[in-house]
Amino acid sequence: QVQLVESGGGLVQTGESLKLSCQAFGSNASISAMGWYRQAPGKGREKVAVMHFGEITDSADYALSVAGRSTISRDGVKNAVVLQMDSLKPEDAAVYYCNLELFWKSNGRNFDTVHWGKGVRVTVSS
Repeated sequence: QVQLVESGGGLVQTGESLKLSCQAFGSNASISAMGWYRQAPGKGREKVAVMHFGEITDSADYALSVAGRSTISRDGVKNAVVLQMDSLKPEDAAVYYCNLELFWKSNGRNFDTVHWGKGVRVTVSS
């Protein structure tokens, strides 16, 4: 059973930095993507940053709201990603969820699954 272990949420002041980590356990399938989404009160879940695991190179994409002040990195050995967010704003406050996309082949067919962590709360005080 796939398990996502998230860490790094908490209370920060406006302008400060935060690091969120997520490590995946329990699967031998290949990772196609891993990243972070967030959901603020009264709003839908939105992508923050996702790392796409490539065969040769990885690529990352970011929400416009965090681009330029966030960096997602991969620790392939540990099946983990780390999101560094700088210059935090009150509008960054939300519950942040780790997302994992797996894929594998069996008997000539492709399979993929999506998994979510339980979420970590980030509070930004002004």
